Amino acid sequence: MLEKIVISTIKSWNVDNALRLKDLLAGKYEVYVIKSRGELKPDIIKKINPIYIFFPHWSWKIPKEIYENYECIGFHMTDLPFGRGGSPLQNLIERKIYNTKITAFRITKDLDSGDIYLKRDLFIGLGNAEEIYMLASEIIFFDMIPHILENRPTPKKQEGKVTSFKRRRPEQSDLMKSNVSNLQEVYDFIRMLDAEGYPKAFIKMGKLKIEFLEVHRKYNKVVGRFEITEEP
Repeated sequence: MLEKIVISTIKSWNVDNALRLKDLLAGKYEVYVIKSRGELKPDIIKKINPIYIFFPHWSWKIPKEIYENYECIGFHMTDLPFGRGGSPLQNLIERKIYNTKITAFRITKDLDSGDIYLKRDLFIGLGNAEEIYMLASEIIFFDMIPHILENRPTPKKQEGKVTSFKRRRPEQSDLMKSNVSNLQEVYDFIRMLDAEGYPKAFIKMGKLKIEFLEVHRKYNKVVGRFEITEEP
């Protein structure tokens, strides 16, 4: 009988990669892909009885009955214990930290504080948020998860100074209320918010809302696209 694993994830690129990995692991593991909050239930997980549950990207609270009874592994875009908490990509870019890690860690009751399985380097100095998330997804699904399955590493306690990030709020995407003061900061601010499901950088002019996306640096300019909507 094949060992079973569960992959709980959201965002289109992660779901696509989860299904690709499922095909690659066919004949070695039974892979179950969970794509919504309603599917992640203790009774469902109990029937599957997986050796691992991987959470490459998950926005909801994980039931205690699951993380206490199964080996649950999360992935965080910082060099833990630095940068525990929400919106890691945006918080890193705001701090002009362009070289980071993807950390695979054991999920526990305390946010991002579990023991560490492994880390991988990640450069976030170029590209918009969605492109960076897609790159991270490739590393997680086709390097980190296979490595864990093949090597079964024993997680080690986090070492170093703990620093925490706060999850960003939609109103923080207002470019006029930000602290940007040069072209690099404008570029970073717009690109770090440009991904599926994220509140894009914007400015308001009366009832008009202008959102910015698809930016890149071009000599002494920031070039991109904008969309204008009229609010009621």
